[in-house]
Amino acid sequence: EAARDRELSHNERLEFLGDAVLGLCVTHLLMTNCPQASEGYLSLLRSQLVSEPSLCERAKEIGLGEALRLGRGEEGSGGRQKPSLLANAYEAVLGALYLDSGFDVCLVVTERLLLPSLLQAHRQGGSDQKSALQDLLQRLRRARPRYEVVATSGPDHDKLFEVAVYLDDRHIASGSGRSKRAAEQAAAEQALTVLNSELL
Repeated sequence: EAARDRELSHNERLEFLGDAVLGLCVTHLLMTNCPQASEGYLSLLRSQLVSEPSLCERAKEIGLGEALRLGRGEEGSGGRQKPSLLANAYEAVLGALYLDSGFDVCLVVTERLLLPSLLQAHRQGGSDQKSALQDLLQRLRRARPRYEVVATSGPDHDKLFEVAVYLDDRHIASGSGRSKRAAEQAAAEQALTVLNSELL
């Protein structure tokens, strides 16, 4: 039992390390492949690529689920296909690879597995910023963001909305647009920039 506890703790530490290594590898690939992109746009793409759904898909591609050691209950409930377990395992493997072979090898592996998704997301101009912000907050185990219209200006046919985004009671960022939705997207993009800078 004690040995099992140490093993589980070790895997969690590898996930922690792998998460940091993954973030640096993805940032390096973004800087290399999107040389003209803004910081906010890069933050958006990075949050997409390191999200649980993205890592789950990469783990499935390499058959990582088949290598998981699961308890009887987890095995019976379909744990080998569970997104959170697959994403965590992917990070743990990357952490182990970093300790064994160093950053350059991790970068090669990340490029091989994630670059196609990166280029596709870049061609599509990034996805919904609100969804990307939600993905990031889920990874950080934080509450859902709250959007609030704080000002409107202009005539009815050409209004400008200003929206603030809050995390808990903290004002994170604001954005403006010709519709409430556009303003929310702009606020979410700014929030991604703020939160990602705080994580560095």
